[in-house]
Amino acid sequence: MKKVGGTLFIITLLSIVIFLDWYVYQGIKAILPADYLTLGKTTYWILTGAIAVWLGFTFYTIMQEGKISPSSQQSLNLFLVILVTQLTVIVFLFGEDLIRVIGTVYSYATGATNENGSLMASRRKFISQIAFAVAAIPMTGFIYGIIKGKYDFRTIKKTLYFKDLPEAFDGFTITQLSDIHAGSFKDYAAVKKGADMAAAQQSDLFVFTGDLVNHKADEIDPMIDIFSQIKAPYGQFSILGNHDYGDYTSWPSPEAKAQNLQSLKGKHKMMGFDLLLDENRIIEKDGQRISLLGVENWGLGFQSKGDLEKSLVDVPDDAFKVLLSHDPTHWDEQVKNHPKNIHLTLSGHTHGMQIGIETPFIRWSPAQYRYTNWAGIAEQAGKYLYVNRGFGFHAFAGRVGIWPEITVIELKKG
Repeated sequence: MKKVGGTLFIITLLSIVIFLDWYVYQGIKAILPADYLTLGKTTYWILTGAIAVWLGFTFYTIMQEGKISPSSQQSLNLFLVILVTQLTVIVFLFGEDLIRVIGTVYSYATGATNENGSLMASRRKFISQIAFAVAAIPMTGFIYGIIKGKYDFRTIKKTLYFKDLPEAFDGFTITQLSDIHAGSFKDYAAVKKGADMAAAQQSDLFVFTGDLVNHKADEIDPMIDIFSQIKAPYGQFSILGNHDYGDYTSWPSPEAKAQNLQSLKGKHKMMGFDLLLDENRIIEKDGQRISLLGVENWGLGFQSKGDLEKSLVDVPDDAFKVLLSHDPTHWDEQVKNHPKNIHLTLSGHTHGMQIGIETPFIRWSPAQYRYTNWAGIAEQAGKYLYVNRGFGFHAFAGRVGIWPEITVIELKKG
């Protein structure tokens, strides 16, 4: 059944690709000089046919291997660049077609004749020229995102105010990384640049909120020394994310999968991270305390192993609490309405889909159609959630408009 479903997916995908290719060709025809039309048509369809075959083979390979290999990842990158370019062109072509249809219907309804018949009968060259010119903008953006954007680390600083924050922690800082996805990285010098930026914040506390790897524990091996350089006076703490359990790849046996998870836990220790598995730790400063909680992955649509109640064992009701929970849907479903006040939850997981627009006037990402809270701060009744946009990347080996993030949270009393 799984094989049949995969075949149907590939056939459907290729049908959509061919339709998009046909639609874009209508714009190309309007631009090409008549003398080059035959050559242009032949070249275009040979190229698009080859791409369709290559795309089908790529998705077949992914389904057979159960994971995205480096070569498949590059193929997906090229597909996304082509797709976003085509869709931009089609927006203009479809708009022109819609106007043409409305004009034709109006002409028939009123009995009017179109004196400039060619305007209605054929595609206008300047519309196609505009379409391809505008399409060059997102195409360039995606190419930048693949080459440079995925390493364009940004430090985002936020200050949050709490009336019941212990006085000793007024001004206490937390640096957060999330979603390293070590298996996706090849440029370790760029990774070191990002890790050095995190270390340079000199925060009081460092936390990592899950998805250290894509599939297997050994993906992090080349970067253990890089991330072990991040130190904080009140400790380095971490949790697991959905990818860390090895659920998205094939294993020769259940024992091999379990051994991989055990190995991954050891990698956290090697980097100096105190891995919290439905546990809590007391952070003490000048005789006052806050409670740091960490749960295993809990998320809608993903494995929900985390046990919030277990992480709260022995934590006083009136303690100031910071929770590490990989998936922000946990905050929506359990945390924000929990009878014990959990003041701040730090999550990741969404990556902001690695594609979007964030300006003072526009904030959009495909992630918003899946997640209520997909990046930045959310608040309800004085309980805060912060969703980190992720340090690494997965599937799409790039970032466009949603840049890799190092978060610094300052706690203030007030």
